[in-house]
This record gives sequence, structure tokens and C-alpha cells, in this order.
Amino acid sequence: MLPVAKTISRGVHKIGVRSISSVIPKTDIELKDFQIKNEPVLSYLPGSQERQDLEAALKSLADVTEDIPIVIGGKEYRTEHVQYQPMPHDHQKKVAKFYWATPELVNKAIDVSLKAKADWEKVPIDEKIDMFLRVSDDMATKYRALLNATTMLGQAKTVIQAEIDSAAELIDFFRFNTFFAKELFQYQPISEHPEQTLNLMRYRSLEGFIASVTPFNFTAIAGNLAYTPTVMGNVTLWKPSDTAILSNYLIYKIFRDAGFPDGVVNFLPSDGPVFGKAVTAHPELAAVNFTGSVPTFQWLWKAVGDNIHSYKGFPKLVGECGGKNYHFVHPTAEVGTVVASTIRSAFEYQGQKCSACSRVYVPESLWPQIKEGLVETQKNAQGWTSDGIRLLHVRGH
Repeated sequence: MLPVAKTISRGVHKIGVRSISSVIPKTDIELKDFQIKNEPVLSYLPGSQERQDLEAALKSLADVTEDIPIVIGGKEYRTEHVQYQPMPHDHQKKVAKFYWATPELVNKAIDVSLKAKADWEKVPIDEKIDMFLRVSDDMATKYRALLNATTMLGQAKTVIQAEIDSAAELIDFFRFNTFFAKELFQYQPISEHPEQTLNLMRYRSLEGFIASVTPFNFTAIAGNLAYTPTVMGNVTLWKPSDTAILSNYLIYKIFRDAGFPDGVVNFLPSDGPVFGKAVTAHPELAAVNFTGSVPTFQWLWKAVGDNIHSYKGFPKLVGECGGKNYHFVHPTAEVGTVVASTIRSAFEYQGQKCSACSRVYVPESLWPQIKEGLVETQKNAQGWTSDGIRLLHVRGH
């Protein structure tokens, strides 16, 4: 009887040699280090360069209705389902004309995205990060005024509400999320005897496509939900809100012009149920990335549950739904600050965000002063000004 070792060796045939780098590429585990910081919030004081740039951008867009197509794999499509995005503060003006995708176009976008994914996930993470950082720098400079202007005109934001959203927060999303990706890749499992056994870990994209359904009230959240998953090699179908089409399409164009590959993110304005039914019925659905109302997310969750038997995997559901903020006032609080902060939180973006103040808990000893301040200050709040810069001015603050 032959020894076991010899028996095994006779049954093994050498078919080739592969280095560990061919299984886990070196570029997947060794990334350039970099640091980031929050994007500064500009002041837009009269005479400042940022204010002049913003005024020029507002003027260039004020009387324009931009024609916005469906974009799949870099190709433009237009359907008979024509829609318009009006200015919320001037309904007679239409800032965008766009088209709803049909179920056939949604399914076409899925096929295109999966083909694009085969090449995109091979791009080294360093290269993906570099592209996002370049886009972030462009957004902070040459596109900043346009991002804010499209958000102000299309979503009726004040200048400060636009600046902290479509400029600072959008830029921060991309810079910080690429930083977090780099930090993830820096960790490798312990190898007690690496000369004998080397433990390595790599991050892979999800199997399938991601459906990104984005809200009307934050330009930054829309860009984040649509593009951040692609840092890790994923592909997305982006359904923007009908009432944020103008600013969202600008984000798409910025990435496109920066050299972002066609098909990795497909821009699909759609009727909600049409898009929802198409993506949740597809066996390649990998995830739903959502911000919006509770009923819509419940519908998506239920649709995924109803179709769970038909998927190749188990789709991830990531959702942020509406909430409300409150102020809890201490007896030692300064009345003027409480009044100004509460008015701004409640009305600066018409209460249309989860951080908007909808309830105030006030000590009985301060209520008469705070009540009077809230009533009088609200009467004097200003909206659209003659120079086209939307401001909420709280007297004395």
C-alpha cells in the first residue's frame, strides 16, 4: 500500500502558477493615503465674489427651461410622457422639461448598467477615488454657483440653505465617503505566520444593480445616493425627484464631463410606481437606496418581500424617511437666540426637511417673551429679494 501522501500527489496535475496578486490585486489592498476636511460655507455678503458668481448664475437660468433627457449608457432618450418642473415660488415659470421613462427603458437601463459593471468593478479603487476627489474640487469651484442656483430656482431654497446643501454637503459626501472607503481598505486580517499563511480581504461590489430613489429637498442627498455606491464598484439606476430634476441633472452632467464611464449611473426620471415595479421585479436587484416618504419606502419594502423568491440574492434596503426636530429650551437660555434659531429652523426651508423645528418645549417663565418674539419675528421675515438672491432675514440677527 502506498503512503497517503504519495497517493494524493499522483492524482494531482499542475495546471499553472498564479501569484497572490492575480487573486487579490495589489491595487485593491494598497491605496494612497490622503486627508480631507469639511468644505467651508461661504457667506455671500454684498460685494463678495461668491455673491457675484451666484447672481450671474441665477440670471443665466431665470428665464430658461432646460430640456432634460433620460440617459442610459450615455445615450439620450425622450418619450411621449412629457413633464415640467415649475419654480415653487413662481409657478408660472418652468425651469425644466423632462420625460418619464417607460418600463422598457427602465429594463434597458438595468441591462446596460450590468454590462458597464463588468468593466467598472475592474477599475482600481485608487482611480475611482481620484475621480471623485477631482469632481469634488470642481464642485467647490467652477460649478459651485450653478449647483446653488439650480437648487434655489428649482427647489426654492434660500442662499444659505442652498450653500449648506448643494455645495458644502454634496462636496463633503463625496470627499468623506471616499476617505471612509480608503480607511476600510487599510484593514487586513491578522496573519500570525504570513510566510506560511497570508490572510487577505478585499471588498467587492454587490451582485446586481442598485436602485437609487432620491428626494426633492436635498440636492446633496440625491447625488450621494446615486453616486457614492459606485466608489465600491457598484452601478446604479437613479430615479430623481420630479421636483429636483434641474439640480440633479447638473450633478449627472458634472460627473459625465469629468470622464465618468457611461452606464455606471443611468439617469431615469420616472413615474414612481413604474420605476418601482420594474426594479423590484428584476432578479438582479441588489439594493434599494432611498430617501423619501414613509409610504413610498413601505411600498418598496413590501414589493421586495413579495418578490423575494425571484432574486438571485437578498436585496439590501437602505432608507431614510421623514422626521421632525424640536427645541428644548433651558430656563437660562437667551430669548433672542431662541427666537431667531426657532424661526430659522421652522421656516428657512418652509419646514421641508427632517431637521425643521415643529415643536418647542419652553419653560413657563420664558414663554411670554419667547411667544412675543416668535410672533413678531415671523411677521418681519423676508423671502425673495429684488436682486434674485433668496434670503430669510431675521431682524437683529
